[in-house]
Amino acid sequence: MAPKPQKRKRTKHAKTKMTLPVSEEAEPLNMESMGHPEIYPLVLTTKTQEIFNCRVDEDVTEEQPYKLIKKEDIFVDFANRAAVSDFYPVKKIVQEYPGDELLLVYDRDFKYGLNFYLIGTEEGKENYLNPPELPEEQEEYKDHIPEETYIYRPPISKPWVSLGSEKEIEEESVKESTKQITYMISRKRSEFGAPIKFSDQNASSVKDAYIECTAYSDKNFTLKQLERDVGMQVVPQIKETSTQTRWTHPKNAATQYYPREFLEEEKEALGQSKTLTEFLNSVSTSVEIALQQNEIMNTFIHDWKCLAEEEGTFGDKTDTHLKEYQSFTDLHSLTEKMITCVSWHPVIYGLIAVSVAVRLSFEERVHFSGKLLLQPSLILFWSFSDPIHPQLMLESPDDIFCFQFCPTDPNIIAGGCINGQVVMWDITAHADRIENIKAGGSRSKKVTLKPMFLLEPESNKEAIYIRHCAVSSIESGHRKVITDIHWLPDTFEINRLGNVFENRSGISCQLVTCSADCTICFWDIRPQKALTPQPQAEKKKEESIEIPFDIPSTFLHLDLSWKPLSKIRLSKGETTLDHCPTKLSLSEDNLLFKAQAKKPVSLYTVHDGAVHTVQRSPFYKDIILTVGGWNVAIWKEGIMTGPLLQSCCAPKRYTSGHWSLTRPGVFYIGREDGYIDIWDLLEKTHEPAQSQNICITMIMYIKPWTFSAKQQFIAIADYYGTLHILEIPWTLSHPSTNEVSSVSHYFEREVKHLEYVEQRRKIREQEKREMELELEKKKVKTFQKSKEQLEAELKMDYESYLELEKTILTNLGLSKEKESMSYVELV
Repeated sequence: MAPKPQKRKRTKHAKTKMTLPVSEEAEPLNMESMGHPEIYPLVLTTKTQEIFNCRVDEDVTEEQPYKLIKKEDIFVDFANRAAVSDFYPVKKIVQEYPGDELLLVYDRDFKYGLNFYLIGTEEGKENYLNPPELPEEQEEYKDHIPEETYIYRPPISKPWVSLGSEKEIEEESVKESTKQITYMISRKRSEFGAPIKFSDQNASSVKDAYIECTAYSDKNFTLKQLERDVGMQVVPQIKETSTQTRWTHPKNAATQYYPREFLEEEKEALGQSKTLTEFLNSVSTSVEIALQQNEIMNTFIHDWKCLAEEEGTFGDKTDTHLKEYQSFTDLHSLTEKMITCVSWHPVIYGLIAVSVAVRLSFEERVHFSGKLLLQPSLILFWSFSDPIHPQLMLESPDDIFCFQFCPTDPNIIAGGCINGQVVMWDITAHADRIENIKAGGSRSKKVTLKPMFLLEPESNKEAIYIRHCAVSSIESGHRKVITDIHWLPDTFEINRLGNVFENRSGISCQLVTCSADCTICFWDIRPQKALTPQPQAEKKKEESIEIPFDIPSTFLHLDLSWKPLSKIRLSKGETTLDHCPTKLSLSEDNLLFKAQAKKPVSLYTVHDGAVHTVQRSPFYKDIILTVGGWNVAIWKEGIMTGPLLQSCCAPKRYTSGHWSLTRPGVFYIGREDGYIDIWDLLEKTHEPAQSQNICITMIMYIKPWTFSAKQQFIAIADYYGTLHILEIPWTLSHPSTNEVSSVSHYFEREVKHLEYVEQRRKIREQEKREMELELEKKKVKTFQKSKEQLEAELKMDYESYLELEKTILTNLGLSKEKESMSYVELV
């Protein structure tokens, strides 16, 4: 029997949220553990309440908390909204229900965890609507029967059983061990009430006026030391000395020299001197050779220094592997999650943010959609100072698959959800948790370190959850998962027509997103001017909205009403749902000056799988790295003939990639077997320079980061939700002297090679067309010849063959002229 809700006094308390683990059972959630297997809790949104006329405090109230819903109406909702329907978790119960109407009850006090619950049996429905009557003898006492009867039982005294605790109390108790001394001070009766006069007196001038109380050991009392805590630290003896000769009396001095010049007579005598002429003739050859050598090579170059640098860069293999530095795992998560995106904080050094999502396929997500609504979707902030507890947790309405910090305000974060919504966060209120660390020595000037993300000791106990400030309208945005998101640079912006103009404010305020629904959307976070007057009812509704105290009002104007500024839908003639944008690469020079064009400029089929990495080189803005399927490709913007580099098929599928931040010829590629391939174009261009195992599962994301000029890290996220921080060795982080120009020359050679291949291809095609045309001409000539002409040509060919045979036999002496003539006649 389902209990009928009773009137209770409403108190201000937080609503309890049930966290249910994801299981593989297909049965919907019921309250069998609470003794009511016929009750199924549900979450009905405002939209669903309007569809079924069960709005809270309007259609269902505290006095009338239930509603009969027709079974056919629920089937119509399944057909219209499918898995989005709030009744989808109890679809099996609705289908098997024998009656035509189901009873829906408003759970005002959240007794079963959610705001509504459905009674899934006819018996439970009848018991709720028509509760059984009490017997006549209990009718008059039913008001006096309490809901729960509590019987008070007084405590029973028991004898004391000693377990030895009184001995410990006796030992720890403080007792007086010294003998008490009693002093009696008195004076004469005659001196009572006598006047007293105080005056100053020199203590040293009067005998016995000053008494010194010095400490001494009293043999009557002995103290025994029972316990002593001693700490020692071994410190090596260090002595540091330095000497520097300093000239304490500086003095400025200048000296002028005048050249000694010959007289005119001396000049004439030297010019006619035979000795000078012979000297110049003898040394002129060696001087010319020395001048030529100075022009050919640099005589002042440091040969040993250059030799050591080249040897350390290319030949030294002792320090080429990534070293494990730290790892982060969310130990408090109850479900199995994977990392979808990684981003280092642009200002705070040592702080990294990761987005996590449930490890489920599309079919499994649809199957467990009702239970996934009860689980939080988070972006975790990890700090080097605490590898166990996340510093911040950003909440979102659904799993985040991409996010990015605002380049002009790192406290603003934008992310893309799996349901197609764009989410905004503002963490400005938590900026005071950042401290600046300064360190310096006694001999040198103070060195200011970059700010690190530090945490107070007491704040480790509870993590800080930050709710999103705004979320886009689900009806006007993307229809499928957002695969990439980028902030537009602060130098320009676009309008609704897709035209590009200068951004004079110098603040990044626009976003671009791409999704699996074959659309690219541009978003503006600034409030838009209303083109049409807003109805009075909607204005009153907005004024009545109360903002929670823990949510910033930065983007309140965007919440649930944010629409894209401009939308580009890719042409269906050349792109289908199986070929949709997954990644974007922004160029600051000529970005989107053809934003209105929906047709791609060029299409290439190079990768044998989904492309999940499209990234420009940090050294060459026109060089792009793409990773997808089982191969890697490097492209040059403006070259339409194909990629500059295309790797062969790898043994395992590639899953992620990223350029090196300091070496132009190095990039990292992640594989599905947990290995990372390190490519060095100066060493090898046909295969990776080395491979290293990082984890036992698929690598999801790679993000390098420069901590200082001497230390670099790389963040590698895996499929099991672990974030690995590795230190990049010296050889992979420090470029050689001419590496930038060497790699640039390599790309130029590849461009010339592509031009040569394209030129040869055109020549081959031209030759092929000429050969095909020649064959066509021969076929035409063959068909135009008559039968007599063909017989004549055959006869001429046969006679020439006989003539050749006769000549050969005659030269060999194997035939006579008569035999040959008879042979001809016979033929």
